[in-house]
Amino acid sequence: MATITLPRREHYLNISYGVRSWLLTTDHKRIAILYLITVTIAFALGGLAATLIRLELLTPEANLVSSDDYNKLFTAHGVVMIFFFLIPAIPAVLGNFLVPIMIGARDLAFPRLNLMSWYVFVIAVGLGIYALLTGGVDTGWTFYTPYSTSWANTRVVPVLIAGFIAGFSSIMTAVNFIVTIHKMRAPGMTWFRLPLFIWSMYATSLVIILATPVLGIALMMLLVERVLRVGFFDPALGGDPLLFQHLFWFYSHPAVYIMILPGMAVQSELIANFSRKSIFGYKFVAFASVGIAVFGFLVWGHHMFVSGQSVHAGLMFSILSFLVAIPSAVKVFNWTATLYKGSISLQTPMLYAIGFIGLFTIGGLTGLFLASLATDVHLTDTYFIVAHFHYVMVGATVMAYLGGIHYWWPKMTGRMYPEGPARASALLIFIGFALTFVPQFILGYLGMPRRYHVYVPEFQVLNVMSTAGASVLALGYALPVFYLLASLWTGKSAPANPWGASGLEWETSSPPPTFNFERTPVVVAGPYYFRGPITEQPPAKTTVQEPGGEVH
Repeated sequence: MATITLPRREHYLNISYGVRSWLLTTDHKRIAILYLITVTIAFALGGLAATLIRLELLTPEANLVSSDDYNKLFTAHGVVMIFFFLIPAIPAVLGNFLVPIMIGARDLAFPRLNLMSWYVFVIAVGLGIYALLTGGVDTGWTFYTPYSTSWANTRVVPVLIAGFIAGFSSIMTAVNFIVTIHKMRAPGMTWFRLPLFIWSMYATSLVIILATPVLGIALMMLLVERVLRVGFFDPALGGDPLLFQHLFWFYSHPAVYIMILPGMAVQSELIANFSRKSIFGYKFVAFASVGIAVFGFLVWGHHMFVSGQSVHAGLMFSILSFLVAIPSAVKVFNWTATLYKGSISLQTPMLYAIGFIGLFTIGGLTGLFLASLATDVHLTDTYFIVAHFHYVMVGATVMAYLGGIHYWWPKMTGRMYPEGPARASALLIFIGFALTFVPQFILGYLGMPRRYHVYVPEFQVLNVMSTAGASVLALGYALPVFYLLASLWTGKSAPANPWGASGLEWETSSPPPTFNFERTPVVVAGPYYFRGPITEQPPAKTTVQEPGGEVH
């Protein structure tokens, strides 16, 4: 078998060549770092908007901002967090860094396209944030008509363009992942030797490619209607507002899985390593990712139970919405079975993994209330929706994202972080999240509508509890920024495999060389094999083939 011997190069983290080398790099690991910086800035701005929202809701009256400004705040929070953080965070950061290394490739299939995707994303983020800060948008993150088609004095047009551009970045990344996984796997890396991280990233990429163009079409139609007054959605122009909802949710419910499937990708790696066991039912978990991707396209109508759609359509969407929970439940049950009798090590990434299971389970179970026609009618547009959405999208996805960042931080940077503050941060986030959003479930059940900043005094106690929890949550989110940055200068040097983990990414140095491996790895076993506790190294599962043909 022919192999490629790669020249030695400086580690990608070496910045001695200056900023220009970073801005023109085609190294997937450096591009992942650039994405990490960008999405962190977006997260901070989205979190600032959320802070102002919670401060306003401390009292029943409008004491902090006006009605118009409040509408702009929750729109800014939603747009930034969903389009500029939750959707790109794990694929663009962890996926970019890990997909080639995990399959034994030297880079992604299209390195220049990868760099271009980051530049397109930066343009979208810059344009979107500029528009939100210089006039804002008051439509909500869903851009429902007639809010988005009226001639209100807000910056709807540039935000629509920003969302349209961001979609191209996602598609570029997804195409790169699919081609790389198909064509660039190391010798011996069969489909059922792939880490489950790769299976989930592959399924996510398929959803992105199939769903994102639909959102792009919807945003472009909305833009044409607003600028040229061509009637698509506005009844005053002969349009149908429900058409926009169908187009928007046909993308946006699969987008839920664009956000959560990468979190599940991280979760499988953390559970396997820190319980020292192969994932229970590997093939079931792998195909569950594909099943989630397929079912995700069939359930958009449960967002429209109160829109006037037919009873028969509502019944079918309700049944399908219950069915889509099955592959997600398969994953949760299999992760739990993996933990059973495992040699569990409660280090920081594992704390995030356990927190993910708790938050995702609550989010999933409360989703069953919304899949039922009868209860959805009562709960629609209340704070129950807000709490459910945040438990799944923010609680679970961010838990997985931070767990992955902590797990692969030594590999990305070559530095270890302090374990004490990291564990404290994980606990603060879990506790703060519960304190923030459990009261919102109760508020929604009692009938408090979302997107209102003036409410009856009876709801104040629960809102105060939610705002207090948000302050704990904010502290938990802020801590990692400080100790992870400090670890770049003060952290201990990380060995190649600090966790004793299995996987090709742990078979190379920390951080990896430019082309990931000095020689092409040859895979001889499946993805999860462990010999003992986390202090021990796993058995070798790769070999290296020398140019002369001898295998060591």
